[in-house]
Amino acid sequence: MARYGMSIPLGGIPLDQQGDIYKKMIDWGYTDFWSSEADGADGFTPLALAAAWTPTARLGVAIIPAFTRGPAVIAQTAAAMAEAAPGRFVMGVGASSNVIVERWNDIAYERPYYKTRDVVRFLKKAFAGERVAEEFDTFKINGFRLGRLPEIQPKILVAALQKGMLKMAGRESDGAILNWLSAEDVKTVVPYVHEGGPDKEIAARIFVIPSADKDLVYASARRGIAAYLNVPVYAAFHEWLGRGELLGPLWKAWKAGDRKKALTVIPDEVIDDIFIWGRPEECREKIQQYVEAGVHTPALAMNHPGDDMMESIRLLSPSAA
Repeated sequence: MARYGMSIPLGGIPLDQQGDIYKKMIDWGYTDFWSSEADGADGFTPLALAAAWTPTARLGVAIIPAFTRGPAVIAQTAAAMAEAAPGRFVMGVGASSNVIVERWNDIAYERPYYKTRDVVRFLKKAFAGERVAEEFDTFKINGFRLGRLPEIQPKILVAALQKGMLKMAGRESDGAILNWLSAEDVKTVVPYVHEGGPDKEIAARIFVIPSADKDLVYASARRGIAAYLNVPVYAAFHEWLGRGELLGPLWKAWKAGDRKKALTVIPDEVIDDIFIWGRPEECREKIQQYVEAGVHTPALAMNHPGDDMMESIRLLSPSAA
């Protein structure tokens, strides 16, 4: 396995106290740290800290929404990260969801495919040092040029779910970021990305609950599934993947406002598909299944790290294999 990542920041620990933990993870064989941006830390600050604490780690953001910052600000922030971690920063961009864009940021969630595509096209021009004066389909740039150009242009990956965005990721960017899917699902989606070329990188956030306590695992997983798979973009994704019948009762209960019932009707099969759980060696084997299915960069997300988070992280690491 060439790359092996962990999602940061880790929960329950103040940001300024995570440096020693990141250094230990590098010693244990983790190569990458990947942030996200939803309702916790922003996508860049944890990576900036990790850049200073771990001078060898590759740093990726999965993802920055195309809507919630102006294109020039996205370019400036990404360029600063690329300058702080030369050759080690990966810029992930995507449409995000109507929940984050409209409900939380009061921005119209319109033409998400085209907005994401246009931001990617703009970033490529900006990172190349071009003076951009262009009317894209979803916004207009009037004479912007990056004042600080990174020596090494960062890779750009696109968060993609269904066929159109997957193909666009392969055509317009350096690869795709996947989320909320099984190892078998990877086999379905990856060929669309590779239509843009065989060298496209596939990164995936993989949800891990390092416990053999089935009740704990299922309770934690059900909360995560209910929170995400009722969001329209993820519901459509799983319907496309063929889980419409399995998840139909969840969607129906959620729309009816019956949150308690929604949790109880999530099938065990869906949990076992999307969440990796069990003894550490079982978890490592299941992570390897994602790699064998086509993921180049797995980024583990500790959904419930257990009583000793550091021991769980160590036991999931390449050094424990």
